[in-house]
Amino acid sequence: MKIGVNLINFGPGVTHQSLKSWAQVSESLGYHLLMTSDHIAITPDVQSRYPAPFFEPVSLLGWLAGVTETMEIGTTVLIVPYRTPLETAKAFANIDQLSAGRFILGVGIGWARDEFQALRVPFRSRGAMTNEYLEAIKLLWTQEVASYEGKYASFKDVYTAPRPFQIPHPPIWVGGPSDAAMRRTVRYGDAWHPPDTHGLVQGDWHPAPETDC
Repeated sequence: MKIGVNLINFGPGVTHQSLKSWAQVSESLGYHLLMTSDHIAITPDVQSRYPAPFFEPVSLLGWLAGVTETMEIGTTVLIVPYRTPLETAKAFANIDQLSAGRFILGVGIGWARDEFQALRVPFRSRGAMTNEYLEAIKLLWTQEVASYEGKYASFKDVYTAPRPFQIPHPPIWVGGPSDAAMRRTVRYGDAWHPPDTHGLVQGDWHPAPETDC
């Protein structure tokens, strides 16, 4: 059994000093995982649950790779539609390399309608986008030169080095309680990441139904 810590990366009082202290104390106590959550635009719907300041996870995990030595690090859920698969695959392949294979990609479809609008991402298509993006990310993580053609993402002859340290790729934990999330876990994931009803572990779960998936 592995036991992890949810690193609270938002709210009054959170600083780089507090984040570093939590990470290093957790590692010294023998915890196995350090996971953190994802938002980019702190719109009113996000602010009500995850108040600013909010340290977004891509840059935070890159930094955490350098201030920890043995703990696995990852996202409780990365909200997949917020970033292109090219950006996500490259950033986290680098983090997996820099951490010598300690990265875990926890994923979800998101719930904050205002944030989706601010980022100009179609809320109703978030399930279908997540499925397609995960398929593309796995190609980018496992092929030297990758091409993909889909409804929401397409690219051709992209050189992918450095690919992830872990072979064939970092584990993908799929979050969410819906039937669609279960299907997504089977098709694209290595594990199911169940939601916490208080929103502390699986921070980005919301009962809004998926459509267009």
